[in-house]
Amino acid sequence: MFNKLLIANRGEIACRVMRTAKRMGVSTVAVFSDADRDAPHGLMADEAIRIGPAPAVESYLHVDAVLGAAAQAGADAIHPGYGFLSENADFAEAVAEAGMTFVGPPVDAIRAMGGKDHAKALMEGAGVPVVPGYYGADQDDKTLRAEADKIGYPVLLKAAMGGGGKGMRAVTSAGEMSEAIASARREAEAAFGDGRMLVEKLIDKPRHVEVQVFADGRGNCVHLFERDCSLQRRHQKVIEEAPAPGLSDGLRAKMGAAAVAAARAVDYQNAGTIEFLLDTDERFYFMEMNTRLQVEHPVTELITGQDLVEWQLRVAAGEPLPCTQELLVSRGHAMEARLYAEDPAKGFLPSPGRIHHLAFAKEDQHIRIDAGVAAGQDVTAHYDPMIAKVIVWDKDRDAARRKLLEALGCVEVVGPTVNRDFLLALVENEDFRDGTPDTGLIDRMPDADFVTDHAPDRTAVVLAALRILLMRQDAARNRAERSSDQGSPWHQTTCWRLNDEAHQDLILRHGDAEVTVSASPAHGVYALTWAGSLDEGSAPSVSGQLISGHGLEAEIDGRYVSACVVLVGNEISVFNAGHESRLSLADPADTGDEIGRDAAAFGAPMPGKVVAVNAVAGEKVSTGDTLVVLEAMKMEHAIKAPVDGTVVAVHYSVGDQVEEGVDLVEFEED
Repeated sequence: MFNKLLIANRGEIACRVMRTAKRMGVSTVAVFSDADRDAPHGLMADEAIRIGPAPAVESYLHVDAVLGAAAQAGADAIHPGYGFLSENADFAEAVAEAGMTFVGPPVDAIRAMGGKDHAKALMEGAGVPVVPGYYGADQDDKTLRAEADKIGYPVLLKAAMGGGGKGMRAVTSAGEMSEAIASARREAEAAFGDGRMLVEKLIDKPRHVEVQVFADGRGNCVHLFERDCSLQRRHQKVIEEAPAPGLSDGLRAKMGAAAVAAARAVDYQNAGTIEFLLDTDERFYFMEMNTRLQVEHPVTELITGQDLVEWQLRVAAGEPLPCTQELLVSRGHAMEARLYAEDPAKGFLPSPGRIHHLAFAKEDQHIRIDAGVAAGQDVTAHYDPMIAKVIVWDKDRDAARRKLLEALGCVEVVGPTVNRDFLLALVENEDFRDGTPDTGLIDRMPDADFVTDHAPDRTAVVLAALRILLMRQDAARNRAERSSDQGSPWHQTTCWRLNDEAHQDLILRHGDAEVTVSASPAHGVYALTWAGSLDEGSAPSVSGQLISGHGLEAEIDGRYVSACVVLVGNEISVFNAGHESRLSLADPADTGDEIGRDAAAFGAPMPGKVVAVNAVAGEKVSTGDTLVVLEAMKMEHAIKAPVDGTVVAVHYSVGDQVEEGVDLVEFEED
């Protein structure tokens, strides 16, 4: 076994690999960029080495920097995690040439399966069914358009060297093809350094079912059953589960056998995943092979009881597979939900920012949390916006689904907008409950399921007000203790007023709506009344106490409530009974409205880099025309004209870095 392992990655996967390595007695080395100087993976490792500035191309994708760190640390093996350099054959080759072990497949296997065009041909030769498509060397735009016409729309345009949904576009008509090619090429070149494309027939309502395979250097190859990864947004997985629901035993066996055949066709070793598309007639087609550990590997671990990272390390060290096919058993059901810093209501745009508060369900035999960030850390635009994976296991699918609802309800994030409420709606979706998900399910969900900022209910208003009242009470007590006149009535904590009834007012806002709360104390209990455009009501008897962290224990008209209420500046986040409500605190003397302009339609929706500018000052544009394209967190986001009009001015050029909210284009409606 290895003495020292360098993990060439960041975030949750780096922490995940370290946990197993430490359990096996292997010393660990982390690498970090300037953006990750205080990140958990660096603190968790036995040693950590800086490899460059925040941009991934200058750090986590910088082969020489990673190899230099490994040499400096004296590592004898490198685990690539997923993403970044994990499927880069040149990197794997360089690791071997440097005298270290690459914890992954052989270089030839990575190259064979890394090019999707070549991989499709290999699979056809191995008898594995493939999706009809064009995988040729001629990459002229005209050729791609002609091949798409032959295949018939709709088609899926995919990066030949891609993965993770990057460089991928669904194209429904010939008129969309040119812009889709240009956009997908840019995204593929930025993410993979290779803009080659392939075109495939887009299968109607497919399921995305993948099979985990493992092979060693002694001729052994097994599959560890399948996972359903059909729930996707922007071609990236959101919820995964194992085993895939609703498959016959015969179909499972055929898919497992096909996956093993695919791995053997390239003399594969270590962990790999064969991804299939499954149509409504239970015909499956090879889509691609991921020559690495998958993000969703924990669901396989939970149903098999196997540690896949341990398998990786043992196989890389030359040991045989820890288990034969006959001894592998699938038990129960597991699900995983990916918690992202993104805004579902804005098309899942990334939502970078500082995490002020972060909490999860307590881990036990049913709940597992794989997180890679911590409170106080920034989610930056440089990397994938995933915060954590919430993973559950139970005796059957419905029990696992209910356990996932429970675990997601315990998630608390203050700072960036996250997709928690969307995940809850997805898990409650009827098609998902029935075990019949497909890759288009999210696109069919109602708009209400994408809302992340729900209007607060009565309990949330009371809890927010009580939090402020108790904080003011503590502040008054502290002032009294520091004062030379501690007996002054102005230091009383009872809201004492000269010639007036004891009371205290505060204004809470939610969006444009607000409510004025009046609190009258008596013997440690508040009588609350409130009125305004947000809500009106009363709670005659409210009391409580602040507990460690942001905890609040309250009694509201005889009902006991335990909540988490986080105050950051004037912003209040209330977490109670699986629900989150957001309000803001205004100065009671402030009766003016904030006046601002709405530039959202033509402003930058997030920090990012300008990668294309189609708008030209003075030119007329039509509804839906792309004006500017931004890249953030490795994904492209097009800013389109909402109506017909004229471009007045363009403020940024290709290559410029822009901040959220800045005006990109000035525009006049016709």
